[in-house]
Amino acid sequence: MREIRPFIGAKDYELSRAFYSDLGFEIEFDDGELCLLRCGDVRFYLQSYYRPDWCDNTMMHVQIDSANDWYECAQTILQTEKFGDAKVAPPKLEPYGALVTYLWDPAGVLWHLAEWHGATQPG
Repeated sequence: MREIRPFIGAKDYELSRAFYSDLGFEIEFDDGELCLLRCGDVRFYLQSYYRPDWCDNTMMHVQIDSANDWYECAQTILQTEKFGDAKVAPPKLEPYGALVTYLWDPAGVLWHLAEWHGATQPG
């Protein structure tokens, strides 16, 4: 294997696409029902499909350089109040060693944005 590109759902496709774009994701492909989003080496597909039980139980764990920077970025775009139920929690040091910013997108997908230090990262 060389890469994993998960599919995540969107309650409102246009709103979710704008949310990720404002966070800094680049749209590499978009046909109006499915788009490929990229930020750094991370890619995923956003699709115009929504099931509450699926989106509310989808979690993405991404290694990042700065939990504080991601928190500040997300907090800034969420102050516009244009992204509905999207929310962000301040960075929290977890017992497994990562400083994590938790970010929920407009459809309820939870992102664990994890800043790792030293050899504490599992795997």
